Amino acid sequence: MSILVVGSIALDSIETPFTRVERVLGGAASYFVTAASLYTKVNMVGVVGKDFPQEHLTFWEQRGVDLKGVEIKEGQNFFWRGRYHMDMNLRDTLETELGVFGDFHPIVPEEYRQSPLLFLANIHPELQLEVLEQVPSPRLTVLDTMELWINTTRSQLTEVMKRSDVLLMSEEEVRHYTDQPSVLAGVRQLFGLGLKYIVVKLGSYGALLFGADGTYFSAPAYPLEEVIDPTGAGDSFAGGFLGYLSSVQPGADGTYTIDDLKRAVVHGNIIGSFVCSDFSIDGLRNVTMSDVELRYKELVLFSHFDPSWKPVSSLQDTKEQVL
Repeated sequence: MSILVVGSIALDSIETPFTRVERVLGGAASYFVTAASLYTKVNMVGVVGKDFPQEHLTFWEQRGVDLKGVEIKEGQNFFWRGRYHMDMNLRDTLETELGVFGDFHPIVPEEYRQSPLLFLANIHPELQLEVLEQVPSPRLTVLDTMELWINTTRSQLTEVMKRSDVLLMSEEEVRHYTDQPSVLAGVRQLFGLGLKYIVVKLGSYGALLFGADGTYFSAPAYPLEEVIDPTGAGDSFAGGFLGYLSSVQPGADGTYTIDDLKRAVVHGNIIGSFVCSDFSIDGLRNVTMSDVELRYKELVLFSHFDPSWKPVSSLQDTKEQVL
């Protein structure tokens, strides 16, 4: 089952407290297609400049990614420079050059418009709305966003949310958008927009899945001894999430079971853990389904506990027994 993704294709320069790299492959769509192509065919829509290295396009073609929707334009590619803090959870944007991405308007090829799964990667909500006009009835639409759009284009973002099935948001973004101190209260407010599921990303702590029907599921992160570069972890999470769903046969009504969604979140966490092990997409380049299966089994082992429970006597009960 194919996936359509529309998002940014960037060149990044990244600084961490330990090292730095210059002009490596980045961008939301780049991480997503690298992750999701492990599972299925991905149709990619985006734009690159003349300075974008051909080697990256060749790599995706070898992974089976369809690049007919990627425009190559005169001008410089989208560029981002950032610096991470010591805890690797916080980062500062030092430089952004939109280049050809500044005038980008997505054109979805006709053969892409029947893709059953749609991922609206983290780009301007107006562009996401343009995509939805061209792809009116996907089986499942998954939306990602960021604090910038909450601050600057809230009304357009809200419209995109109303037309999406699944929303991916960080804990901080949920609080910021809803102005609720409690994530639970914030999620409940978001469901008022008509969303079916909300995934709250917790970074190194995993992710939470909420359903409009009251579903709640907590998926742990895969434990890592060392994080080299967390850039693109959220986009790779989305690639694992939708990648897994692409391998599942939905019900007769076209919907997925809650168990399907739970496993998809676990796959998202696992794929996100691989990308953190190196800069750019290098942590994902040689990952196989056997690698994913191993981490899946380990997570089951790490998070399983005996459902039976024998109440422990309180101190007061013990005193009464002695007396």
